[in-house]
Amino acid sequence: MGFLGFIKGFSSVYRAKPRIRAYPSFCQHGHCYIQCRTFSHFKDHDDSVLPVLIVGAGPVGLVLSILLTKLGIKCSVLEKSKSFSHHPQAHFINNRSMEVFHKLDGLAEEIQRSQPPVDLWRKFVYCTSLTGPVLGSVDHMQPQDFEKVVSPVCVAHFSQYKLIRLLLKKLEDLNFLICKPEGLNDEPFRGGELLMGHECVKINATGQSVNVTASHLKEGKYTERNISCNILVGTDGAASTIRKLAGIELRGEKDLQKLLLGVLVAHDLKQGEFVLQIPFYPPQQSLDDFSPETCKQLILKLVGQELSDIDVIDIKPWVMHAEVAEKFVSCDNRIILAGDAAHRFPPAGGFGMNTGIQDAHNLAWKIAAFVKGIAPSSILHTYETERRPIAIFNTALSVQNFRAAMAVPATLGLDPTIANSVHQTITDGIGSILPSGLQRAVLDRIFTIGRAQLSEFLLNEKNLLGSSRLAKLRRLFEEGKSLQLQFPAEDLGFRYLEGALIPDSDSVRAQVPPTGRRRDYIPSSDPGSRLPHMNVRMLSNSFSEACISTLDLLPGDKVEFLLFIAPLEKSYHLAVAALKVAEEFKVSVKVCILWPTDTVKGAETRSKTALAPWENYIDVAEAKKSSNSFSWWSMCQMTDKGAILVRPDEHIAWRAKSSIDDDPILEMKRVFSAILKVNI
Repeated sequence: MGFLGFIKGFSSVYRAKPRIRAYPSFCQHGHCYIQCRTFSHFKDHDDSVLPVLIVGAGPVGLVLSILLTKLGIKCSVLEKSKSFSHHPQAHFINNRSMEVFHKLDGLAEEIQRSQPPVDLWRKFVYCTSLTGPVLGSVDHMQPQDFEKVVSPVCVAHFSQYKLIRLLLKKLEDLNFLICKPEGLNDEPFRGGELLMGHECVKINATGQSVNVTASHLKEGKYTERNISCNILVGTDGAASTIRKLAGIELRGEKDLQKLLLGVLVAHDLKQGEFVLQIPFYPPQQSLDDFSPETCKQLILKLVGQELSDIDVIDIKPWVMHAEVAEKFVSCDNRIILAGDAAHRFPPAGGFGMNTGIQDAHNLAWKIAAFVKGIAPSSILHTYETERRPIAIFNTALSVQNFRAAMAVPATLGLDPTIANSVHQTITDGIGSILPSGLQRAVLDRIFTIGRAQLSEFLLNEKNLLGSSRLAKLRRLFEEGKSLQLQFPAEDLGFRYLEGALIPDSDSVRAQVPPTGRRRDYIPSSDPGSRLPHMNVRMLSNSFSEACISTLDLLPGDKVEFLLFIAPLEKSYHLAVAALKVAEEFKVSVKVCILWPTDTVKGAETRSKTALAPWENYIDVAEAKKSSNSFSWWSMCQMTDKGAILVRPDEHIAWRAKSSIDDDPILEMKRVFSAILKVNI
């Protein structure tokens, strides 16, 4: 179990402007609660059943509500807490999540403008105290991470509570109401409400809907209200009520490790904002042992000098698990889990929030396809088919990364396995017969011995043992065997092997198991992969100089597929077939004709003639950075005679590596039937 303290200060160490303050009220953050006395303004929607109800207003629930609203799906959100947490919590946003945010009306760019300068967070620094000797440092950013070659955006470092503020603003821009329970009447939800202080206490799934009972405090008394919805999504965190009420079990390892060293995360050096993670060993220790004053003294010891401007904002315990829900979808595809409700990772590598955001991105278009009548409810089960293996993979990677983190204290003589064994003996073994005070004294003695391993008397080049340990530590860092922050191959290169896609014979191969070390991303057009990024130039008259990413060719406000072809006769025939079949399946398809840079003359006229009377197409040209850059089809490891069909979530649903010789109409019917799970 770990223990988190959220701290403001350290200005005398980092020369930030001194500041001592408590967080202002939520309303001062620019998101005032609205006393919703009536929902009568939803006059054009009289159905008493809400299409989607989301329980949990963390980043995952808020992102899902934004995505659904942009897709035209009415949803409401319940949040148990009466106000949003000010605890920084997650802070690393990986490439793929930033790509999702890039499509949310410039959210990624807003995060990049607001985040601390990269030089203030790119390194992990290992030291015995903030004023003591530096044992080593690891730079987690490489030059290519800033060049936007594999992605249109970069990773970011941005505290979760700040992200939630921005997400709430995006919801408000979409006419969502953020409401407290006071003054609410009993009218059915119409969509577009985020209700604070509402706790789900009961669910009952019927054949066509889910009935939810929510409890809230109103005029000093707890009041229950019933809400009917077609789909219930639990994004309510690691201790998910929805998961428990649905009877879904977690599988994996509980209570993985105890922290041995203090970990200080600088969430914002300029603001003097830090999170300190320290060991917490119940039952010998309790939350009462860590008062703000006690935590302040721990901070002073860590800093190594007196400070006058420390403000301990929040203190909370946490337990490290590595578990994945046995299923993500239940009750005839009516109840769905996402984010921490579906998977609980060690924090190493920042996979928790990022995996959850990508859960929401995978799920949103499928819910929209079902609600709009494009696909049957079985499309929702492909969410579990695709995302659960990713969660299991990321769990293994997070555990590997956590164990790499523990290699550092082990190298310094603080073996985590020994410490945990001793604690278990004290708690459950022979030590359990000792009085609690004596148990605590033994635990304190262990801490004292551990701290002695980090003393400058021992840990220096003149001491034989200390010199040997420092040499081993340097090798650990040089070989990349310590805690890692970036995993480009996993962040961008994860692939769905089955689900709402058609695997081809070339792509049916096992994923490379996690190594726990950084590996570079290699673009792939395998079905299930995320569409490779390349800058392309629009060839329409009004946008002749505009360059965008291939990822930006998919809109975020409709369930639309994108078919990439080259300007070849057979490919145009395939595109016409795709457009005809898509109309039959009541789904939108846009055709993207990708022209080589040197052959764009007459592109618009040729495509217009070949695709008439269809108009849902776009001509683009490769915008190569240099003559040595790969062409689009080479990067996709295909010839230009092939075609790539991309889903609304920017993952590849199907590809043809060469031209289609059979009837293209029959082929596209087979493709859309398999992807959308529609019987023909």
